[in-house]
Amino acid sequence: MTSTAARTAHNNLPRPQDALALTKSEPEILLVVYIHGFKGTDTTFGDFPQRLEHILSETIPHVVVESLIFPAYETKGELDKAVVRFADWLTTLTVEREVASGGGAGRAKIVLCGHSMGGLLAADTLREFANSRPDKGCPLWPKIVACIAYDTPYYGLHPFVVKNSVTKYAEYANAATTVGSAILGSFAGFGAKKAAQASTSAAAPPAAQTGWGRWTGPAAYAVGGAILAGAAAGGAYYKKDDLTQGLSWATDHLKYVGNLWDEAAMSQRVEALIDIEKEDGVIFRTLFTILPPKPPEFLTSRTFVVLPKYGSRAKEHFLPASNGIAADEINAHTGIFSGSTNDGYYQLGLASARIIRDAVMSSRGIVPQSPKSPRRKSSTKGKAEIEKLVDI
Repeated sequence: MTSTAARTAHNNLPRPQDALALTKSEPEILLVVYIHGFKGTDTTFGDFPQRLEHILSETIPHVVVESLIFPAYETKGELDKAVVRFADWLTTLTVEREVASGGGAGRAKIVLCGHSMGGLLAADTLREFANSRPDKGCPLWPKIVACIAYDTPYYGLHPFVVKNSVTKYAEYANAATTVGSAILGSFAGFGAKKAAQASTSAAAPPAAQTGWGRWTGPAAYAVGGAILAGAAAGGAYYKKDDLTQGLSWATDHLKYVGNLWDEAAMSQRVEALIDIEKEDGVIFRTLFTILPPKPPEFLTSRTFVVLPKYGSRAKEHFLPASNGIAADEINAHTGIFSGSTNDGYYQLGLASARIIRDAVMSSRGIVPQSPKSPRRKSSTKGKAEIEKLVDI
């Protein structure tokens, strides 16, 4: 071979930079979709989506992150109707993003983040997509890689949430009795006392009542008692708005999901999500608010939701999200996405980022290292990158 021919052959060989150019692909699309809960709005999540988007963009390589919020929907009626609307919306969104990117089906990876009832909506939508495939061997589309729930009552609303609200009314009525007697005289005190007695007598409903009746009965009488007592006690009356909001929120929540308070059905939903994670790799986690003990009134920790039973396989899918400044379970639940009402707000963001990062890396075939792995140092590095962004 002549020197000229050799040089020509050499020049025709693929160069390293050419090989990199050939193998280089466009960044993945990561859609983080937020779904509000009961009586929520488009502003439910505050600036949490933007903060989390920044963390994810900085800690997950080769990805373009976009945060989207499912438009406000009516939180009443049957849940399955909301599931159909959300599934249609998500399907359309996925097609638009994948076509715009020039990629094919499955190019966009999706994370569903549901707060409260939004978690149920996300879970049932995921189940619908998984079950509507021709067979289990078909890939999941839209390509959901994680389903994260924030304080979602998968096993129900903790009964103490309602009980504590009713107790507040009783305390308020008793306080109004004293204030009314001192300020407005015996007539006002008499009216407030009657109101307090009404709420107290209502606390012992007939044994034949249903579980729902046992809760709504005392609640209804307590509301009336609080209003009458407040009117009699003058200034104390104005506290009724806060109390009414708390009790109304809890009881309306139960009414809205009344058709879901079937223990077997609720357990089946969670078991289905765990199966989908095992078979399709869609990570399922629930971050639940937990309030510390507050003696002497509360000797144990409090949660808004009922937790899985000890020993169940669902236990490891539920992770605590501490809130040490919320006044009660409802305030912890509704204020979860604000640093002013949740001192665990930033840790909530970090926990969410780790879950999503693990889900994306797992979808790429990179299995997150366990704490016992010899490569723990690498895993720790990834966590350290996330920790650095806590103050964004």
